[in-house]
Amino acid sequence: MASIANRRSVMVLYSDSISPSGHCVRLVLGEKDINVEINYVEDGERPESLIEINPYNSVLTLIDRDLVLYNEQIIMEYLDERFPHPPLLPVDPVIRAGNRQLRFRVLKDLYSLIEDIESSDSVKVCNAQKTMKDNLTAIAPAFMQKPYFMSDEYTLVDCCMAPLLWRLPEYGVKLPAAARPLTEYADRLFERDAFQASLSEAEKEMRGLVST
Repeated sequence: MASIANRRSVMVLYSDSISPSGHCVRLVLGEKDINVEINYVEDGERPESLIEINPYNSVLTLIDRDLVLYNEQIIMEYLDERFPHPPLLPVDPVIRAGNRQLRFRVLKDLYSLIEDIESSDSVKVCNAQKTMKDNLTAIAPAFMQKPYFMSDEYTLVDCCMAPLLWRLPEYGVKLPAAARPLTEYADRLFERDAFQASLSEAEKEMRGLVST
């Protein structure tokens, strides 16, 4: 594995073009303005080189010389430590732990619903859509106090939220008027240059954007 990775002089990311997890990582890369080669891999088209270095048969993989990482949260934290400016994690260990806890809750309470939303079982789809809408509406008031997720600064939590919020129309989730602080927060995230640069063609099509 190390010999394959060592042959690469530029950081390489393998990602699919539609999953929010891959989008999270691409968003961090954009915020850091990191020079990286992004290879989009669709289902059934995994190259042999990727199969050799990723033992979990998953697509999302970051290669940085002799280092190979597979989990989006580990990749995101590695990138923040490897390229410290601009920082996307707090320096204080207590606040830093709180940031990790918030990301855990985003994955547990929101990302975990995506599989059911994308299933062919209509009951599961409806239940997951309602749960996602309710969970998002419940946290909306928090964005009346801070410009970002429980923070005055943009962090890795926002890098997790932005791809999910971008996909809400794709998931058939329509937020009520009560969630307006959250929709305004989403608009702030979408306006960032790094977010716009992070979008794949497939992700642009989710919102009807056409490349020029």
